[in-house]
Amino acid sequence: MNRQIERWIHEWHEQNSEPICAYVYDLAGIRNHVHKMLETMPEQTSLFYAIKANPDKRIIEALLPLVKGFEVASIGELLLVREVSKSVPILFGGPGKKDMELEAAMKEGVAYLHVESLLELRKLVMLAKEWNRHTQVLLRINLRTNTLPQTKITMGGRPSPFGLDEPFIEEALAILRDEENEHVHFSGFHFHSLSNNLRAELHVDMVHLYLQKVEQWKRSYGLDVQVINAGGGFGVSYEDTPEFDWQLFTSMLAESEALQALKDTQLFFEPGRFIVADYGYYVAEVVDIKQSQDQFFAVLRGGTHHNRLPASWGHNHPFCVVPTVRWPYPFPRPEVDKAKVTIVGELCTPKDRLHTDAELESLRVGDVLVFEKSGAYCWTISHHDFLGHPHPEFYYIT
Repeated sequence: MNRQIERWIHEWHEQNSEPICAYVYDLAGIRNHVHKMLETMPEQTSLFYAIKANPDKRIIEALLPLVKGFEVASIGELLLVREVSKSVPILFGGPGKKDMELEAAMKEGVAYLHVESLLELRKLVMLAKEWNRHTQVLLRINLRTNTLPQTKITMGGRPSPFGLDEPFIEEALAILRDEENEHVHFSGFHFHSLSNNLRAELHVDMVHLYLQKVEQWKRSYGLDVQVINAGGGFGVSYEDTPEFDWQLFTSMLAESEALQALKDTQLFFEPGRFIVADYGYYVAEVVDIKQSQDQFFAVLRGGTHHNRLPASWGHNHPFCVVPTVRWPYPFPRPEVDKAKVTIVGELCTPKDRLHTDAELESLRVGDVLVFEKSGAYCWTISHHDFLGHPHPEFYYIT
């Protein structure tokens, strides 16, 4: 755990009487992490940040000087990035773009718009002509294959609402090549087949498959492919399994003949979770410890309305205990020693659970739990206002 957070918890306790509940984002750690990622990336590749993982404005600002640009999946995310920079390159994805979002994408000058259906492409051609705006598109393709790595979240290689199946490529290209279309320009392909893959070797194989497919399509359809966006999906381990080896991934990629054959074609990656997950901490104080039959439960000031990821993914979220000395009451302080404790939140639902049967040496009411790896898909996917509990505070390490 970051020692700065531990010091901050004790300082906060000295100045406040209410139980602590906060997110802490290590902006300096994020920047250092991205610096190291960039050091090993092959020359033909570029790094974008998918802000769906965490759209905190301070994080976007911290990454602005480092990444090639940002990937967004809604008009809200698009406008948030444009608040930070009017000119940074933006990739705009999402399976359900409305007319107003397509118009906004053109108005705000996105670098590439990911087309996910034939209807979306036809609408874009019509709107671009109507608004007299030029835009570059990448066709998002859902490959027909059973060779993709298997993860908890898979978006490709099976029936999916995301992207175009391979047989629709020809029709999409026909729409783009129609003489009525003068404003929407084909630039390449986009793939995003899975989320949270932990095996670098399999990820290299998957990127090779993308590159091989694009080579086939270039020959079959006579295409000039300027960009291949290989998406994200780089994994973060929330258990004892090894982390994704970024250095191994980039070194294997750099040595591959498929990458060298790209020549002037750019290869994009758009990770989100892998960039920020390890640099966010959810901090919540234990407000009660109770025994029910033969089980112990620690109740937090907080819960899944702030950090829904463990309930959503069905995992025990890693945490550590910060012991505290504050106890302002005249009666004994509840505690457990050498026991299994289930960590739950303050909501009136049994699904408000962050860790089941955590084996703890000691835990007291008033101690603070720091949930590590809470920088991605934790706060923003949560049902913040269920039961009306106050939101957490937000702090930043710069």
